[in-house]
Amino acid sequence: MHTEKVIDHIVNWLKDYATSAGMKGFVIGVSGGIDSALTSTLCAKTGLDLLCLEMPIHQAPSQVNRAINHIKWLQSNFDNVTNVQVNLTPVFDSLIDALPSVENEEERFMSLANTRARLRMTTLYYFAALEKYLVAGTGNKVEDFGVGFYTKYGDGGVDLSPIADLLKTEVYDLAKHLGINQEIIDAAPTDGLWGDDRTDEDQIGASYPELEWAMAMDERGKTDSDFSGRELEVFNIYKRYNRANKHKMVPIPVCEIPNDLK
Repeated sequence: MHTEKVIDHIVNWLKDYATSAGMKGFVIGVSGGIDSALTSTLCAKTGLDLLCLEMPIHQAPSQVNRAINHIKWLQSNFDNVTNVQVNLTPVFDSLIDALPSVENEEERFMSLANTRARLRMTTLYYFAALEKYLVAGTGNKVEDFGVGFYTKYGDGGVDLSPIADLLKTEVYDLAKHLGINQEIIDAAPTDGLWGDDRTDEDQIGASYPELEWAMAMDERGKTDSDFSGRELEVFNIYKRYNRANKHKMVPIPVCEIPNDLK
């Protein structure tokens, strides 16, 4: 990959898109992870306004600290970066109190995890509308088009996706080239939706390099009969997530009314 040329291409694409849309800049949620760190840096390099939001919801201190440190690094390198912290923990807790109770709390853990992402999306669009900014998405190619590892109308609710054609390993390559903080590069990827230290690999059962391999094999038309051992396990994990989350990757189904019924 021609790293410097890819960076320039994305930065120019971002700037051209925002300018053509008549928008002043971008707003992005900074989580302390590699994807939001890279995306926010690319947005900052456009020279347009960049508002970084830090939106903790019962967040692990390590994630919060990485996010704060990254924003400080951005502001030391770019004069177009501002930040706001919005503590969404009381909002999240109030919503839980307003919802009907359930007999088994574990049954709604996933629903509440996705609710965190949707509260953050709502907050991003509040500032986007207020300041005339675009919401920049942070999903990479494996997450967005491979396993669908994101929340529909949560972190999937964005105006544009600057890094969605980059594999996770390519995200790391660009981040290292740009000098993003080593603590972010070293941190295990996590969606930050659980209030603990569980990683993406803990949830999915495979690492991103493994998923990239499976995605490439699937695109080449391979089937589970072509593999054995760990390769078979990873390929089946990938296919299971890809099938289950296909609804996130295709347009919303529309019930089309036949002309003779209109």
